[in-house]
Amino acid sequence: MSSREDVALMAHLMRRAGFGATRDELERLAEQGYEQTVERLLDPPDDLPRADHHLLYRFIPSTETGGPSPVPGAANWLYHMINTQRPLEEKMALFWHHVFATANSKVDNDNHLTAQTEMFRDYGLGNYRDLLVRVAKNPAMIFWLDNNENHKRAPNENWGRELLELFSLGVGHYSEEDVFECARAFTGWTIGAKIPRQPHHRFSWRFEFRPEEHDYGQKTFLGRSGSFDGEDIIDIILEQPACARFVARHLYNFFVADEPQVPAWSVEPPRDPQAIETMAETLVESGYEIRPVLRQMFNSDFFKESLHQKVKSPVEVVVGTLRLTGDLKGPDPRLAAAGQEPAYMGQSLHDPPSVEGWHTGREWINSGSVVKRINFVVDRVSDTELPGVRSIVGRVANGDAAMTAEALVDRCLDALGPVVVSEQTRRELVSHAEDEGPVSWAAEERENSSRRVGDMLALIAATTEYQFH
Repeated sequence: MSSREDVALMAHLMRRAGFGATRDELERLAEQGYEQTVERLLDPPDDLPRADHHLLYRFIPSTETGGPSPVPGAANWLYHMINTQRPLEEKMALFWHHVFATANSKVDNDNHLTAQTEMFRDYGLGNYRDLLVRVAKNPAMIFWLDNNENHKRAPNENWGRELLELFSLGVGHYSEEDVFECARAFTGWTIGAKIPRQPHHRFSWRFEFRPEEHDYGQKTFLGRSGSFDGEDIIDIILEQPACARFVARHLYNFFVADEPQVPAWSVEPPRDPQAIETMAETLVESGYEIRPVLRQMFNSDFFKESLHQKVKSPVEVVVGTLRLTGDLKGPDPRLAAAGQEPAYMGQSLHDPPSVEGWHTGREWINSGSVVKRINFVVDRVSDTELPGVRSIVGRVANGDAAMTAEALVDRCLDALGPVVVSEQTRRELVSHAEDEGPVSWAAEERENSSRRVGDMLALIAATTEYQFH
């Protein structure tokens, strides 16, 4: 039998490397062992499948074809996040969506955002250099950052600037001349014309290299000279020490502890410079492979000790709640509406506010979004008809005939997380439970006691502590 500490550590891992897990799942994983669980997250065996996208498209075909609205794509991704048995793949796709933020507000073809998400799902745990090349050739990104307007006689710097500023090096590690030379190297990397959408709905753009539009001339970039193309530029970027540190800080901010926002990184030092340096060294030594860095990070003391150092993102709130309660499994017709729930809290999937992405951490919380967050969780954890909530009720009851108000609170905190709250918060929860007296699990009182468990879960979900993970 695993100790409560083992279960709590596993819950921490699964919240960060995935979207949480039920208490039964946590106990099973704790018996399996922490390091073994990390390995199965990083390299899932064949018996742990992704969500069945063919099933989704059979029942809700609009989630494949997309359109001018990001709603179908958000529903598609929500389905994958809820139903996958490979949660780290989906979490890494979300990570790269943060880093390579691309929005349908401009692309206006949401099927291309779904294709970009699939690319992150397929290659997000692989090699960063290879992923950068794929992103540079991704039609949604090309259109989003205007590289289809990047011609040898009229270079467009938008993609080149963001590649350096937000995707690889960060402000302060390149010059304006480097941006211009970078743009020249990516001339001719564009998208081919596609078939008009009528009468067969939407066709897809494809990457196209047009040699007549490419600038084959001599370029000087980050101190190197040559007739560079886009892949040469990426290779030179990866040689810069700032690149590995920049990627490592992104990973630390997403998985370990909230950092200042990305534009401040040139002036604000990391919370844990040694952790960033260690991760960056591993990234370079592995040839920019992502898995070794994640393995090192998840097994490190700085990760294991980072409990409550991150505010849950809206997507983590929504997906974690749905997975915990067992709601919305499979190709549910409510997916389209549920896929917009993170947007109401400030994180619209497939539609970030700018190429800078979302401001994270405590900036997720304001007077409007916190009400949305709490109400979403409360509505579900208090619904004792949902299978996950019924399981929690059974765990709280634990075959006892009766229990005290304190036992009710402690068992609900344990079953919902375990959730660690301050002594003051615990006293408030116990005081509320005491108002209705002891809990009886006699047959005639079971329905009322189940309702009391749902009420207590709702109160816990409304605490400040529950907003962190």
